[in-house]
Amino acid sequence: MAAAGALLALEGVDGSGKTTQARLLAEALRQRGLEVALTREPTEGPSGERLRRYLAGPTRHLSPDEELALFLEDRRDHVARVIRPALAAGQVIITDRYYYSSVAYQGALGLDPAQILAANEAFAPRPEAVFILTLPPGLAVARLSQNPDRVRQVSEAQEYLERVAAIYASLTGPHIHRVDAAQPLESVHAALLSLTLKVLELQ
Repeated sequence: MAAAGALLALEGVDGSGKTTQARLLAEALRQRGLEVALTREPTEGPSGERLRRYLAGPTRHLSPDEELALFLEDRRDHVARVIRPALAAGQVIITDRYYYSSVAYQGALGLDPAQILAANEAFAPRPEAVFILTLPPGLAVARLSQNPDRVRQVSEAQEYLERVAAIYASLTGPHIHRVDAAQPLESVHAALLSLTLKVLELQ
């Protein structure tokens, strides 16, 4: 599968460790000789930067539909500029967040998760595997508060993350895998790497 390219997405509530685990997984696969593209959403493109500024702002002033439209715009760019070219080149793509984040986060604002999923899958490739890092929202918020240098985002209220986590918990399918992110960092990495090697048929 890896020879034809593969897309892996790491998902979960803020504070679940996705960014760290995406980096560790990319390093481990590169050590095994694989070509890896490590990417993230929101991207560093114009729409992604606008989203980052908005999420770091003091208020959530856009409507859920306006938020979703921005994420879709950024994701279309991401798919065209990064994901499809990397797949065509036979690379393993690891993305720190993908369209399941829109399903969960904008769904938690009252939009229909199924409609969000359909809107994204109309243009975005479905991943070979989605790794959802599960963590109780209370613990996630506690982790986030331990970093005094981190800019607190508008999406990090515990009550909101409870709704986000509930939508993540409702996602099903053979490509959906869950890993307990409350484990030590090394244990989470080992579980992700084992799952990834099975998905890539390298184990």
